[in-house]
Amino acid sequence: MQPSPQTVLVITSVEDVHADLVIEKLNERRVQVVRADPGDIGTGLMFDVCLGDDQVEWAGRLRTPSRDIALEEVGAVYYRRPTPHSARFAHLPAVEREFAVTEAQHGLGGVLRNLRTTRYVNHPAAINAADYKPAQLRVAARLGMAIPPTLITNDVAAARKFAAGYGPIIYKSFRGAPRSPDGQVAAIWTQRVAEETLDDSLAVTAHLFQKEVAKTADARVTVIGRTVFASRITTPGGALDWRSGDWEQLVHDPVDVPEQIIDCLHAYLDHFGLVFGCFDFALESTGERAPDRWTFIECNPNGQWGWLPDSDAMAQAFADLLLEGWWP
Repeated sequence: MQPSPQTVLVITSVEDVHADLVIEKLNERRVQVVRADPGDIGTGLMFDVCLGDDQVEWAGRLRTPSRDIALEEVGAVYYRRPTPHSARFAHLPAVEREFAVTEAQHGLGGVLRNLRTTRYVNHPAAINAADYKPAQLRVAARLGMAIPPTLITNDVAAARKFAAGYGPIIYKSFRGAPRSPDGQVAAIWTQRVAEETLDDSLAVTAHLFQKEVAKTADARVTVIGRTVFASRITTPGGALDWRSGDWEQLVHDPVDVPEQIIDCLHAYLDHFGLVFGCFDFALESTGERAPDRWTFIECNPNGQWGWLPDSDAMAQAFADLLLEGWWP
């Protein structure tokens, strides 16, 4: 007989304010919460699991310095932002480091991705599939959402032709800058690109160019389960990328999301097997008293939301979603 689920497993790093907010709501419901970072594998994170004979689900225990739980008792997994295994094994020579990282990912990671659990928010495989901008834009377009004309290329002639036809154009990175040796992450903001600056250096790797949307504001729409939270974001200077300025100067206002867009967002999440996503839209004025045109920019399947005005309600929505279907 399988034990009854009674635990929410939160997979993330030690410093994660978003996880803190959700854990606080779970604690208020008197839910047992275990927080674990796969990057702590070693004496800081021990595990043993078995499968076979009459046992058709992985069964065993996960042990942190403060918790010891049966994995069969996990009712839901909140998958946030664990520390990369590469940081854990940074002291090893290159070949040994690569081997240890791969074994940890496929061993411990493989177990944590395949628990007998009610709900993953979100499942890491779904996050990975939905993390590619070409996939995001294709699905958004097929669902009927407006997207900017987009070119992905490493051909300077194609880029120049695109700029001549759609200018002004912008460039954005697919994933941002890699971590520095000291663990710091640099940002690559969306930026305008002039046709004359495009040169043969584009051949080195892939680039994403889009027609610039003449936006008057941005919208961040956070969907948690079936609950939708939306904020209109404006910057005093009208920055091309609102993330690049002083976040204290951002102006957040409630905004009503058109029903057809809401339907598309739910369909988008369903397509990727997600139950949560942070969507970014550019809002373009279509005239006085006319509704704004909503242009899909991207969806972060593991996005940040703790800085938004509705963060407390969002944390509650996460707790509700994690407990749905198995918690009394």
